[in-house]
Parts: sequence; C-alpha cells; structure tokens
Amino acid sequence: MIRDAHVNGLRLVYREEGDPSSPPLMLIHGRTADHNDWNGITQHFAGRYHVFVPDMRGHGASDHPGEYPLPGMAADVVALLDHLGVERVTLIGHSLGGVIAALVAAGHPERIERLVLEDPPPAYALMGRPPIVEDDSTGFDWRMVHQTERQMLEPDPAWGEGLKEITAPTLVLSGTLSPFEPDVAARIPAAELVRIEAGHLVHMDARKEFLRAVDTFLGKAPQTRG
Repeated sequence: MIRDAHVNGLRLVYREEGDPSSPPLMLIHGRTADHNDWNGITQHFAGRYHVFVPDMRGHGASDHPGEYPLPGMAADVVALLDHLGVERVTLIGHSLGGVIAALVAAGHPERIERLVLEDPPPAYALMGRPPIVEDDSTGFDWRMVHQTERQMLEPDPAWGEGLKEITAPTLVLSGTLSPFEPDVAARIPAAELVRIEAGHLVHMDARKEFLRAVDTFLGKAPQTRG
C-alpha cells in the first residue's frame, strides 16, 4: 500500500507491507532509485516484518525540496519513524541509503534494533570518480545527485567519527566487484562484514545471496554489549 506523510517540513511517500503487529523494518534505497528498487525484497521481509519503504527526499514521488544535506535526510527518516509510531526499527540501507541509515543509527542508537548496510560508500574522500553528467533520466532531482556527490567526494569528518557511536548489531554487505572498499565495517564496533560476489547492486546482482546473508543475520540471537 502506498501512503504519504508530512514530516520534517516535506512530503514523503512510502510503501507499507506486512502485518502491523510484526516487528518494524525499513528499507532505504540508494541514489536515484525509489521504493520500487526493493520490489520482491519488500515482499520477502513482509512475511515476518511490518515493512516500510520510503522514497527519500529528491526521489520518486516524495518532495524535491532542492536541499539535500545527508544529516537532513537522516532526520527525515527519524521524523517518519515518529510519524509511524515506531520506537525501534530494523534498518536496511543501500549505498546512499546506507549512509543515511548509519547516520540514523549513530545519532539515535536507541531507535535501531539491527542495522544492515549494503555496499555503503567509504567514509574517506573518494578519488578518481568521473564528473556527474546529466542526461534525460527522470524520477529524481538532479540537484540531489550533485549535492550528495559533493558530500561523498569530501565527506564530513563527523560521518566517519559517528560510525564509532553505532551500538546496534550491524551487518555490512560488500560487493567484491564494487568500486567501494568496505572500510565502514571496520569503523563500526563489532560489525560483521560479509563479502558477496557481485557489483555495487548486491541485492540485484546476487539476490539469493543477499537475502540469505540478511536472513541469517536477522535470525541471530541478540548479543549483549559491554
């Protein structure tokens, strides 16, 4: 079911699936995608979870406000959780969505049950990336692409430092053929790193392996952290 919410000063559209009495889980798509990026995966998790899949600001049918600071996009997620009445959530984010999910987990550790980061960009400056060239692609705001690219090329040091503050059990999935090195896993205390033979789009290139790894992680008994 497609719904919308007015949170953090803008309208976010989101998909909702699963039994409302089940534990909540949220999927956050990568850059230039929308909730449809998780088609099939949404239904997989909806058998056990109450699943929410937003179009992030600047994407899909959500508002395109023209301003795309990564902390602001993380604040959108927290505001949406508040709107939904979700106190604790399992959060899964891909690429840019992984950065947003990690920012939420670092800033609001009490809100995160478990965290899965699929091939997030590293927390150091990215070198040698080709410049963004706009084409006729639609469904997202090109201003979002340019602004988030600048934030990835020269990350705020607080992004890397904040990873140390994540307390939720964390799984980092890394594509062995991805251009991104999995340095984020080493920065998160006790994070588990799983490498899958795939490119950057692990959940598309190797869907069975992606789901197997996530299901295994989510099925583990919680561990106490000292």
